[in-house]
Amino acid sequence: MKSILPALLFSAAVVVAPAQDTRHVIEPVFPAAGIVLIARLTAQGTTLAEPDETNLDTARIQEALDRCPPGRAVELKSDGAHDAFLTAPIELRAGVTLLIDRGVVLFGSRNPRDYDLLPGVCGTITERGHGCTALITGTNVASTAIMGDGIIDGRGGERMLGQDLTWWQLAAQGRPHALQNNPRMIVFAGCDNAVLYRIQLRNSPNFHVSYSGGDGFTVWGVIIGVPANAHNADGIDIGQPWPVVPRATTNVTVTHTFIHAGDDIVALKAPLGYLTSHVTVAHNHFYTGHGMSIGSATSGGVTAVRVFDLTIDGAANAFHIKSNVKLGGYVHDVQFDDVLVRNSRNPLFIETHYDSSGHEVDGDDPHHPPQFTDIRFNDVSIQGGGKITLDGFDAAHRLGVTLRHVMLDRPDAYQVVADHADLKFEGCNIPATGEDVTVTGAAAATAVASLASTDRFVPFPVALSVFDNPRKP
Repeated sequence: MKSILPALLFSAAVVVAPAQDTRHVIEPVFPAAGIVLIARLTAQGTTLAEPDETNLDTARIQEALDRCPPGRAVELKSDGAHDAFLTAPIELRAGVTLLIDRGVVLFGSRNPRDYDLLPGVCGTITERGHGCTALITGTNVASTAIMGDGIIDGRGGERMLGQDLTWWQLAAQGRPHALQNNPRMIVFAGCDNAVLYRIQLRNSPNFHVSYSGGDGFTVWGVIIGVPANAHNADGIDIGQPWPVVPRATTNVTVTHTFIHAGDDIVALKAPLGYLTSHVTVAHNHFYTGHGMSIGSATSGGVTAVRVFDLTIDGAANAFHIKSNVKLGGYVHDVQFDDVLVRNSRNPLFIETHYDSSGHEVDGDDPHHPPQFTDIRFNDVSIQGGGKITLDGFDAAHRLGVTLRHVMLDRPDAYQVVADHADLKFEGCNIPATGEDVTVTGAAAATAVASLASTDRFVPFPVALSVFDNPRKP
């Protein structure tokens, strides 16, 4: 499926500013190819022919990554009708880019045994989960990258080999008190200066992208897409607690992305003892999913976050800051600017009693009360009704939120629930009262009939039919 992204997103030397990421972030460029691999398979619509499901390209892709010179790329290239590669898990190398050409699809294997961390566990339900390696992993390799105008398809909606069940159906069965063992698509663990650029990621069995324990991560011009009901199919998770790398996560920029997710769209997390900080999320379009999120794991602390120039269109939750007494920590200096939201059930959802049902665990100590302070929303327009939740943990761990020019299209169309919160308003029309709630500042006198221009809402740039698969039951 050819991208219809506007060419202007890829103009040279564009700088993201103002940024909380302390780096000077500019648009990446494709490196020269060090090794070129030619496709041997042919995509059949959005999948492969059944006889090709065992014709893996894993060994030759991995061998090319292993011997490619740093600073160069392993390029996956089509050849006439041959436009597809099939791989089991592969590992990235320092300084090497995996470059997938336009018109090329890299399919993930449907065989759970290819992903086993323990024999026979991947593709099953267990108490703790995390029984699969990722499709693509970078571990402590600096300046690694995945680029190109091609596609990586994790095939989450297709039946696993040997089972009459898709990865996503397995995820649905695992709720709420057991966990599916599904592979993530891309995991960067301890990778400084990693890059994702112009690649399309679709149909991951679990999270599409996980980055943690590194200094420097740039995501630019990426399209991520799954059906809205694909369980745990997050878009991008930053500071994800598993696997835990004994380092903080810092200096991250996510920009010019389009994300249609089944769970968190972008989520910032912090495992116990490891801070997540200096994150910029700018010039993006979000669609279905569970929002621009922080949490639920915040024990290590999340700070210095800037989110600006964002549209959120149709997400179940728009802004979602969440944790609980097992996973909580200090979240502060978080600012959202210039955001348009429409048709979200929970456009503003801050909760400190989130039920994670054991999906994330920070050690055995259950006493990490969340404390969310200095959370700022500026110039936010919300349309379509819904519920607004401003939930502080208790009187000693209060929620601190400033709302400046945050406007609802029709205040009577929103339910507002607040407790243990100190709220500062300037030019808002949100009616906020509740148990142990203080409100200072001036509210808007009346609602406005017309909010910010809706011209910024744009269609998702890939036909949603590419998420459908002929082998789905």
